[in-house]
Amino acid sequence: MTPTAPSRLRRPHLGRPRPADVSAGLVTGLFSIPEGMAYAAIAGFNPVAGLFSGVVPAVVGSITARTVLMVTTLTSAISLTAQSVLADAGLDAGSGGNIAMLAVMTGLVMLLMGVLRLGVVLSFVSNAVMTGFSVGIAVQIITGVLKDATGYKPQGHNKLVQLGDWVVHVGSWELAATLTATATVGVWALAHAVKRLRTVALLIAMVVVSSAVAALGTGVELVEGIADIPSALPHFTAPDWSAFPHLLGGAVSIALVALAQAAGIAPTVPNPDGSRSSVNGDFAAQGAANVAGALFQSLPVGGSLSRTGVAVSAGARTRWTGIFSGLWLAAIVLTLAPLAERIPMPVIGGLIIVVGTELIAGKIPDIRLVLKTSPLSTAAMALTFLATTELPLQQAVILGAVVSLLLYCAQAARQSRLLALEPAGDGRWRTAPPPDRLTPGQVTVLDYNGVSLFAELPRMDRSWPAPAEGAVLVLVVRTLPDVPSSAMIKLLRRKADELHHAGGHLILAGVQPPLARIVADTGLAEHLGPGAVVPATGTLFGPLDTALRDADAWIAAHRNAPAPPSP
Repeated sequence: MTPTAPSRLRRPHLGRPRPADVSAGLVTGLFSIPEGMAYAAIAGFNPVAGLFSGVVPAVVGSITARTVLMVTTLTSAISLTAQSVLADAGLDAGSGGNIAMLAVMTGLVMLLMGVLRLGVVLSFVSNAVMTGFSVGIAVQIITGVLKDATGYKPQGHNKLVQLGDWVVHVGSWELAATLTATATVGVWALAHAVKRLRTVALLIAMVVVSSAVAALGTGVELVEGIADIPSALPHFTAPDWSAFPHLLGGAVSIALVALAQAAGIAPTVPNPDGSRSSVNGDFAAQGAANVAGALFQSLPVGGSLSRTGVAVSAGARTRWTGIFSGLWLAAIVLTLAPLAERIPMPVIGGLIIVVGTELIAGKIPDIRLVLKTSPLSTAAMALTFLATTELPLQQAVILGAVVSLLLYCAQAARQSRLLALEPAGDGRWRTAPPPDRLTPGQVTVLDYNGVSLFAELPRMDRSWPAPAEGAVLVLVVRTLPDVPSSAMIKLLRRKADELHHAGGHLILAGVQPPLARIVADTGLAEHLGPGAVVPATGTLFGPLDTALRDADAWIAAHRNAPAPPSP
């Protein structure tokens, strides 16, 4: 009988639903009503699209995701980025065809990234950049609902300027709207203080304050004033293919935002069934959810950490929780749509202020960590934050990615170094700073630590010892990447020439097979001379021992060589 693989290696499967999944799905579906509508509203979309974004995408995403408990739906960052993309393309954000086309393209980008196994690209977005981006998104969320919450629309081209303008014009706030939003925050705080009610605190605040407004007849704007919620399931919507060329770059931006947000779910919420999560598998699942949801009135979606957290807190056990959340939400919309239309907009505004404030509060530990890490990380965080509050989000995403790469280059260049290896007896070696100059007729061993990035080469050049007559430099390159930069090859060629002209010799030790092929193909091996490239072996110091024997032999031959005839 063939033994079964360990549970941690099993691929996730649909399995059977559990009673806890039904109740957790109901809580998650109910939570999706205020959050989905609010996220759509802050970006200027029809709140109905926010509701429907939690139906088909949640079902499809939960069926296909490699992270079992991940709930795929609309998030604030995705909503704001989608609005920014459509506005930048000059397309109507109220057109179902444009929205469907954007969601389909976003899904196809995600599917392609999953198929090509490009999950590794997210590792190039630094924590500092993601922290600045997340806090900037939270500020966008808050400023986007200030009019709904207080009746005053702040002015200014920048979100920080708008926030300041809103504070300065406190006298222009409408009393009824402000009191309603304040009451919403207050009821949420009371419910949130009770541990068992925390997962439904937003829902409680929405129901209680909406009921009070209806009973008191307070004259505030209602959801029905901006959108009719049909008592029906989402209907088929055909994408407008004429928008395709205008949305390609924007779809990539939305995909990166969504995937970056979702990437933190798997480490936070491990699979209860012991199966292995996969970033690339989750990419493909979110892509399928977008393509399917786009055809049924959904905005672009992605893995939602907040909705997943609600599901887990409510007792989710299998992927059926996400499936039930979509089914429950569809049933609620089908039967209780008139009640949803009676929700006051200041209530949604108050709930979104709560969500935005929680996002900022949740990032405070990361902000402190970045501030204590390095000035470069702090600068990257601040620059990304300012870009997110000033630029269209798709441009801020690209800028953040560029800043991450620059930060990586700077840190990699600072970490690279050459260390001298000196015999310590009994076959051991100790490290020391490299000498300023090689010793004539002696062997010097240097160990290279770096990633062969072109930006680190000036630092390496400065620490390289000056050549000397009859000196041999053995450079241990066991950590040199399989595909070094061309600048590294040029540097090694130049240093070999300097040594040769001074009557010295350069030997590379511990060369891995892929690197050996490149050294041969570029002509560097021939340039160094016979035996100057010592391949890596299974023994850690084996190549170094070989290189030292070759170096001693070269020095002996150099000493015994006849002097050139006098002119």
